[in-house]
Amino acid sequence: MEAPSPARLFAALAGALLLVLGVVGFFYDASFGALDSYQEALGGIEVNGWLNLFYVAVGSLGVLVAGASSRTYSLIVGALFVVLALVGWGTEALNLVVGLLGLAAAAGTPRAKRAATEAKKPRKLQPRAKPAGKRA
Repeated sequence: MEAPSPARLFAALAGALLLVLGVVGFFYDASFGALDSYQEALGGIEVNGWLNLFYVAVGSLGVLVAGASSRTYSLIVGALFVVLALVGWGTEALNLVVGLLGLAAAAGTPRAKRAATEAKKPRKLQPRAKPAGKRA
């Protein structure tokens, strides 16, 4: 059994972390008011209803695709969270860490070879062996 790729680990662990953060965040602030009104939760993480819903959605998706398309998930989530950190939506430090880890996990995972492209290649025909005792 081979070790899981960095992207698979990122998708599973970051997905679970974001899912838990989103659910716990609803206990602190479940209001869907303005996007920039936050409550402090868990020692400095900013939450509101929109962020909680976003974290639950992105975290659930990460847990679901951890085995199938984790490299793509890591790349997209990494880029998205870096942009969110630069824009300043939510906790910038958390978004930046998740974003950079996602990009690093995607970069550290090689692209999977597509079985479909190999199946489309024409096979070389091998000549049949002639039965023993018969001459041509």
